[in-house]
Order: sequence, then C-alpha cells, then structure tokens
Amino acid sequence: MALTTVEFDYIRRLLREHAALVLEPGKEYLVESRLYPLARQEGFRSLQHLLEALRTDQRGPLHRRVVEAMTINETSFFRDARAFELLKTVVMPDIVAKRVAERCLNIWCAACSSGQEVYSIALLLREHFAGLPAWNTCLIASDISPGMLTRAREGRYTQLEVNRGLPASFLVKYFQKRGEHWQIREDVRRAVEFLDINLAGPWPPFPNLDLIFMRNVLIYFDVEVKKYILAKVRRLLRPNGYLFLGGSETTLSLDNLFEPISGGGAACYQLRDCEKKRGAAS
Repeated sequence: MALTTVEFDYIRRLLREHAALVLEPGKEYLVESRLYPLARQEGFRSLQHLLEALRTDQRGPLHRRVVEAMTINETSFFRDARAFELLKTVVMPDIVAKRVAERCLNIWCAACSSGQEVYSIALLLREHFAGLPAWNTCLIASDISPGMLTRAREGRYTQLEVNRGLPASFLVKYFQKRGEHWQIREDVRRAVEFLDINLAGPWPPFPNLDLIFMRNVLIYFDVEVKKYILAKVRRLLRPNGYLFLGGSETTLSLDNLFEPISGGGAACYQLRDCEKKRGAAS
C-alpha cells in the first residue's frame, strides 16, 4: 500500500527531529524503497505496521534504524577525481610543508558511509607521501549509521565496489581476496578511527584538524543546520587547514569566514586571513 500524505509527513518530521535531515515533498518513492525492506526485516506485515510501531515507541531503537535506512549511502573509491587530484598536488604538499617541524597531521572524513572515501585518502597518503608513516597521524572517519560504520571497519567490498574508482594497482597492493569479496589490508584498517557522529548533534572532542572531508552531506540539511555545522568546522580547522565539500555544495551565503581555493573544479575551502590570524594567536 502506498504512503498517504499523513504518513509521509510523519516520516519527514521524524527524520528532521532525529537527524536534522530534510526530506523534500515528492520523495514518497524514496521512503517506500528504503523502508519496505526494513519493515520486512523487522517482522512487520507492511510499511503501515512499521509506522504504527514508530508512533507507539517514540524514542526506541526502531527510530534509529529508520534514520539509518533513510540515510543516503552512495559512495565509491576516489569519488570525484578532481578533489583527489587537488589533494595530491596542492593540498597535501602545502600541509606537509607547513607541519614538517611538528610532524603532526589530523584528518577527519565525515559522513564516511561504507568507508571508500577515507580509505581512498589513506591509500593516497601511502602512495604519494612516503614520509608520513614517521609522523603522528590521526585519521578519523565518522557516520550516523552503525551499519555503515561496521562495514567501514571491516573494509570488505564486492567486486563491483572495487571496480568503481579503485586503481587496479591499488587493488593488488592493498587488498586481499576473501571469498566473493575484497578486504583492505589490516594495517590500513587499523590506521583509521571510526566514530558514530550525528553532524547535527553534539560532537565528541577532536584534535585541531588540518584537513576535513565533509562531502555530499550538507545538501541534506536546512540552512540553519548547515550554518551550525560550518561554524563548528571553523572552530576545529587549524590555520591554513582545508575543508572539502561536495561538488554541489558551498559555504557561500552560509559562512563568509571561508574562502574557496582554485583547484580544477573541486569544492575546497580555507579560512579567510582574519580567521587564520585569530587561530594562530589562540
């Protein structure tokens, strides 16, 4: 049975309340495609029975599973080659030059989904910045979905997933065949700390960050939540640090203390000079 307007509006309110996610009108098909499988998995006879259970238990674990099912998990290795080219040729050389005295590097990959993005960063560092293993490097990845975090920690991918963006040389060098799947080497997995973080909620303590990847997630929030998140990002980012957003995302009209850097079409930002000086003085 198709969702009614009342049922669809209830899901929209639930997503906004629990995760600050904005679901636009006309997305009933998306709710049905994501929640019908969840309803069957949880033993409900229909999507409507799932919704009745949600209304009965206003703060139970079922709400978290609904939010998880509705979270967009599209990702791939080295997604948007322009961003990774900029990271390799401009951003990381600049960071390494500025941090060479302290030999410390802190990176956060937010909304990491099943892990391809953060592992892409880890492999790029290993391939092109050979001196970094001697540094004190902290590589953090986070997501709102416990299921995605479990997948990311395992680092296990299908043939289709490794075919999407992963260079063949990287597959041979850094992955091992495990039955029908490919698993990234244990030493690469151990180098990443995975955290459960709702970007619209409280954040755990972070070190000051040199690089933040927060791509293709701000588009799911309203303007006020975007401003809230960017203000928190700004307080974490070190002077001369970098923020990567998705290709369709921008800080324009949201936070004027960021400025874009030129980089072949990649959405990359730094703090403006006034904020850099303030951060250096604090």
